[in-house]
Amino acid sequence: MITLVRRCAALCALGTLTAALAGCAGDTATSPGHADRPARPPASAAAPVPSAPPTLAPGPSGLTPVFENGPRARGRTVALTFDADMTADQGPRAAAGERFDNPALVATLRRLKVPATFFMTGRWAEEYPAQAKDIGRDPLFEVANHSYSHHAFTGRCYGLPTVPAARMRADMERAFTAFRAAGVEHPVPYFRFPGGCYDQRALRALAPGGVTAVQWDVVSGDAFATDPSAVARQVLDGVRPGSVVVMHCTRSAAPATERALRTVIPKLRERGYRFVRVSEQIRAAGGAGARG
Repeated sequence: MITLVRRCAALCALGTLTAALAGCAGDTATSPGHADRPARPPASAAAPVPSAPPTLAPGPSGLTPVFENGPRARGRTVALTFDADMTADQGPRAAAGERFDNPALVATLRRLKVPATFFMTGRWAEEYPAQAKDIGRDPLFEVANHSYSHHAFTGRCYGLPTVPAARMRADMERAFTAFRAAGVEHPVPYFRFPGGCYDQRALRALAPGGVTAVQWDVVSGDAFATDPSAVARQVLDGVRPGSVVVMHCTRSAAPATERALRTVIPKLRERGYRFVRVSEQIRAAGGAGARG
C-alpha cells in the first residue's frame, strides 16, 4: 500500500512539472521577444475553402446553358446586376474625360449592404483596374464576364460591331485575362452577351469555356435615362420572386441609376425582398459546382 502511494505521488509530481514546462512554453510565445510572431492555429481552425460558384448543366447538344431568373417559389429574392460597359474603341473618349465608371453607385450598394453581380468588359477592367480590383475583393460583390470588347455576338444587335464566330471564345477569355491582370482573383464563370444578343452559334462557340450565360427578366430602362423616378418605377413594376434586374454602372451612359437605387432598394425591402448575387440564384435553381 505504501509503495502504491509513493508511485502516485511520483506521478503527480511529474504531472505538475509537465504543466509547469507547458506554462513556460506558453509564456515564451507571448514574451516581448516573440510578440510579433503569430501563434500557429490548430489544423481545425484553418479557414474553410470557399465553395466554387455554381453553373448550370449544358443545354441541348452541349450548348452553353442560359439563365434568366431564379426560382419563383423559393422566397422573395432579387439579384441586381450591373453592366460595366466599355467597347474596345472607346479609349480616346475615356482619355478625353468621359466617365465609364460610377464609384458613387458602388458606394451606395455598400452603404445599404446590397449584394450585387457586376458584368464587366475586359476593356473596362483595363481602364479602371483599381476599381475592378476593389469590386472583385469585396465579399458583397462578384465579377462576371461581359466580353472583352463589348462587340455583339450576333448580327443586328443595337448597331454594335460583330465578333466573328471563330473569335467569340477568345474574346471572352481575353476578358478573364484582363480581370486577373487588374487583380480580380476569383471572377465567377458567368457570361452576359453584349446587348443580350445571342443565337445557337454563339452558345456553341462559348460552350468549351464552361460558362453559364446570364440574361435577365427585368429591364431597368436605365440606359441613357435621366429620370431616376422612371427607372425606379420600371424596376419596381417588373420585379417578381427570383428576378434578375439588368442595370448599368457607367456614368456617361446611365446617369440616373445611382439615384434610382436609393428608391428601389428600400422599396423592395419593404416588400420583403432579399438581395442576392446571381450565384445564389443559380445554386437555388439546381446549379452544380463550377467546371474547369
